[in-house]
Amino acid sequence: MSVEIELYDGDDRDRWNGHVDRSPQSTPFHRYEALEVLADASGTELYPMVGYKGQEPVGLLPVFVLSKGPVSAAFSPPPDLKVSYLGPALLNFEKLKQRKAERRHDRFVEGCIDRLEAECNPRFVQIRSGPWYDDPRPFGWNDFEVTPAYTYVVDLDGDRDELIQSFSSDARRNVRGSTDADVEIKEGGRRSINRIIMQVTERHERQSESYNLTPETVVSLYNRLGEETVRPYVCTVDGAFVGGVVTVEDSNTIYRWQGGAKPETDLPINDLLDWHIMTDAMDRGIGQYDLVGANNQRLCGYKAKFAPDLKLYYSIQYSLPGMGLISGLYKQIR
Repeated sequence: MSVEIELYDGDDRDRWNGHVDRSPQSTPFHRYEALEVLADASGTELYPMVGYKGQEPVGLLPVFVLSKGPVSAAFSPPPDLKVSYLGPALLNFEKLKQRKAERRHDRFVEGCIDRLEAECNPRFVQIRSGPWYDDPRPFGWNDFEVTPAYTYVVDLDGDRDELIQSFSSDARRNVRGSTDADVEIKEGGRRSINRIIMQVTERHERQSESYNLTPETVVSLYNRLGEETVRPYVCTVDGAFVGGVVTVEDSNTIYRWQGGAKPETDLPINDLLDWHIMTDAMDRGIGQYDLVGANNQRLCGYKAKFAPDLKLYYSIQYSLPGMGLISGLYKQIR
């Protein structure tokens, strides 16, 4: 029996989110409310695909399509919004033997590709899977180019003493150190999101780098997903804002999503922020902290001092001849 692909819409939001909650590969950005915000911010059309084996759901694949005349391109996640990964999230594979699981997985991927071709026939497709999706072979078997990428994940299942002992000596010193300044870290709200994202934007501008994620988009995610999913952590020194990090989380993982711009102070603000985020998450029973990215050599030195595990995720890409440059196609369509 083949895997049939359905397209959900807003009326199916609760069903979709129920599947997201049950999939071990899902992220907070898989939730339907987040997909709607990302589609609006990117000017794309959302295609939330669900695969069924009979009556049983076997996988989700949300895709965002950009079109201009006869040219269309499909993305998961959409470009330019600083969402590192999205892609497939599988369901009901845990009890399957390997051969049956691989056959079902392959048919799910083939079904999604066929449905996407029937709906919009994209000339370019780019998918970035999450670090919990560990078998991209069905895409390779369907003529996609699969490239590994990396992130760091900190295990939060131990106690605080075990965690801090695993850090590098400078990280331990920075977290345990004392200062005469009044340093406070706490969760904020919409105003804090604006300050964090604007600080990151200004940092990119000084480095002549693009940064197209707006505070309005992050606030929309905060409004739609709720304050228990999107958490802006803010650090003040003597009452003045110096830095912050916006995290997103589900029941298993907290993600260091945006922020952490280098502050204009000699105090180890980002070390203190990360330590606070980790211990706060441990108190809520969250088991891992995804530092979101281990591909930039300049940033790896900082992130690696928290003794994370290196995790793979995948960039999965397909393009017709002449459409291989994602930046050129994206600019053409936009």
